[in-house]
Amino acid sequence: MKPTLLIANAISKQFGGVKALTDVSLTIRKGEIYGLIGPNGAGKTTFFNVLTGLYHPNGGELLFEGYKLRASAPHLAAQSGIARTFQNIRLFSNMTALENVMVGRHVRTQAGVVGAVLRDPQTRREEADIHRRAEELLHYVGVADRANDLAKHLSYGDQRRLEIARALATEPKLLALDEPAAGMNASETAELRVLIEGIRNDGITVLLIEHDVKLVMGLCDRVAVLDYGVKICEDVPAVVQKNPKVIEAYLGGSVA
Repeated sequence: MKPTLLIANAISKQFGGVKALTDVSLTIRKGEIYGLIGPNGAGKTTFFNVLTGLYHPNGGELLFEGYKLRASAPHLAAQSGIARTFQNIRLFSNMTALENVMVGRHVRTQAGVVGAVLRDPQTRREEADIHRRAEELLHYVGVADRANDLAKHLSYGDQRRLEIARALATEPKLLALDEPAAGMNASETAELRVLIEGIRNDGITVLLIEHDVKLVMGLCDRVAVLDYGVKICEDVPAVVQKNPKVIEAYLGGSVA
């Protein structure tokens, strides 16, 4: 069995009187593609937001590589080794594709304000490395030919890929993808699947929220299902698909 990367212990989150997550526990192993699915409003994105420091949980804890995760802000989560994309694309629309990836890379840089002002040799070398790595990542995700185009001028599918490249620029150990296939056609989705498999094969663990159940079941090693903020199942795809609670959550009504 692969070693554990992330453990979520009884994560709860409330917004006023609404319980978005109730005692959600799950385990993600290193080197796997782990799917998190459920009907609309099940709490999937809320869990992502807790994991990446956008929300503070009302209860429970997260352990990352055996240590308690104290991601009180997104940049701290990124520094810890957790990067994410968003369901609604959040690129810097008036910056080029290359510049967007370079921004993501800055979480791993050492130069401060003094270096930026004085332009010392170490700072110049670091900036050259940032530029080189950003170009490599654009090649990696397949949008190198759009490097100097503004992000807002890229196609929808290319914008999705660019957001993944920016997340990869932070050197994550866990890449959390929130609905990466949303709005994609069949061809783009197939290309996305190949990219995600490649990311995993290069040693990065992937946590995937996705409404395309066919994609999830064909791609993920294990899957957890949320319904009304409660985990109702966690297993390999073949078992999850046959679980009566999962079928009921998606189709409604009882399953005889």
